[in-house]
Amino acid sequence: MNGGVDPESGIKLIDGIKPFEEIKDFDELTEQWDKVIREFTKQSVIIENACDLVLEKDVPDILCSTLTEDCITRGKTIKEGGAVYDFVSGLQVGIANLADSLAAIKKLVFEEGKITQEELMQALKNDFEGEQGQKIQQMLINEAPKYGNDDDYVDNLVVNAYESYIDEVEKYPNTRYGRGPIGGTRYAGTSSISANVGQGKGTLATPDGRNAYTPLAEGCSPSHVMDQNGPTAVFKSVSKLNTPEITGGVLLNQKVTPAMLSTEENRDKLEMLIRTFFNRLKGYHVQYNVVDRETLLDAQKHPEKHRDLIVRVAGYSAFFNSLSKATQDDIIERTEQTL
Repeated sequence: MNGGVDPESGIKLIDGIKPFEEIKDFDELTEQWDKVIREFTKQSVIIENACDLVLEKDVPDILCSTLTEDCITRGKTIKEGGAVYDFVSGLQVGIANLADSLAAIKKLVFEEGKITQEELMQALKNDFEGEQGQKIQQMLINEAPKYGNDDDYVDNLVVNAYESYIDEVEKYPNTRYGRGPIGGTRYAGTSSISANVGQGKGTLATPDGRNAYTPLAEGCSPSHVMDQNGPTAVFKSVSKLNTPEITGGVLLNQKVTPAMLSTEENRDKLEMLIRTFFNRLKGYHVQYNVVDRETLLDAQKHPEKHRDLIVRVAGYSAFFNSLSKATQDDIIERTEQTL
């Protein structure tokens, strides 16, 4: 949308891209997305392979190699191809932000004309400041479909946009390819861990109404409180992703309260919900925090009272008190699901 130019540094990163104000329709926008994401994917692989070659030469990682089958027998470190299996996944953060941004642009700008291209770009550059910026932000948040509600309008947009990355990243093997391990190739993956907080700090305002430098959506989870139709709708939206090809992880976070699971009936409902997600919808992964908002807020104010409070962050669990406040806030803002 910035014409191939990094808006903060002014550095041109890719040629042949029009500024958003000059794009004639939504199809042209998606064509530009495809070109940009493919080029950035290639550049990210170049950087990763350069890092791996330096690590292979200067940081053999003896301990990790010793604990990885079959480095000792082969006499090779993991960076030399000593592992039996060697698959690399990229880290795609903000899947829901991409979905909701595309839906907002398509509906409010190109279909309904409620926001002009110039107005949207100005609002994004100003981080929605001022009366007009606030008005546009509220329209983006409240008047466009949101991923996580089993709405094909928005879900299919992100499925198609994600396919560009999935197709491109599979073209590039890692530095161990052909040197012994099974694999040596790359796959997509949304296992963002808590990187959505850190990467959000480097991301300007987005067309889904998200403010600059705030956390991006984690994993393949919907943006906080944008999923309004319950956990079944979330599962159905996530299951539309090309999960067989996103083998680096399709990380879905969900939060329920202890009170909700206090009855046997609700525990049975949750069990049936999870079974349906995996058996019928072919879900990949889901993980739960069973804690209420009030407990988390109290733990922030009085950490000495909650030294044993453990939460599920993403691909790992951690003591709540050990997390940064930004990560704590991100967990607190997750939607509390009901059954």
